[in-house]
Amino acid sequence: MLQELWFNVQYGINHVLDINAYDHVLFLIVLTVPYLFKDWKRVFLLVTMFTIGHTLSLILSTYGAVKVSGNLVEFLIPITILIVALFNVFTSGKGAQKEKVGVLFISTLFLGLVHGLGFAREFKLLVGGEDNKLITLLEFALGIEIAQVIIVFIILFLGYITQTVFRFSKRDWVMVVSAIVVGLVIPMLLNSPLLQ
Repeated sequence: MLQELWFNVQYGINHVLDINAYDHVLFLIVLTVPYLFKDWKRVFLLVTMFTIGHTLSLILSTYGAVKVSGNLVEFLIPITILIVALFNVFTSGKGAQKEKVGVLFISTLFLGLVHGLGFAREFKLLVGGEDNKLITLLEFALGIEIAQVIIVFIILFLGYITQTVFRFSKRDWVMVVSAIVVGLVIPMLLNSPLLQ
């Protein structure tokens, strides 16, 4: 039982940290980069909203309540990352993180739903004909949350080092990181099956 729990948690961690599927990490980068360590509560809540959205779409697709074209999802994932990255670029230095919390949380929940749909097929193969799919889902979600907290901590730490040791302005830090993500996500978008 404990071995199974650890397998599912580890699977969730590996899902986020998979170097071949770095879209998850890119999204976390653009979500976190406008914040500082003192904003950790808000960042943690945002990341949790993302996990809830991700888990919700996995539950809906695992139980057959939702069916979405894989090609559409492959197109929507880079679009969601691009939107957040561009939002950062245009609002950096303007205190964007003080925007209406509701809008930010609802949009993050939606992004989680989209990203979850992108993983639904693979997850269905994992749970297969299991009776306790919900338990597996929750253990997997725990793994996702752990990995996301690790990534967010690294991003906040790098932001702190860059802004205190290397004297980067917060605005420049947000601009540069978000612009790099835009550069990485455009090829993903252009190579999505929907545009082929």
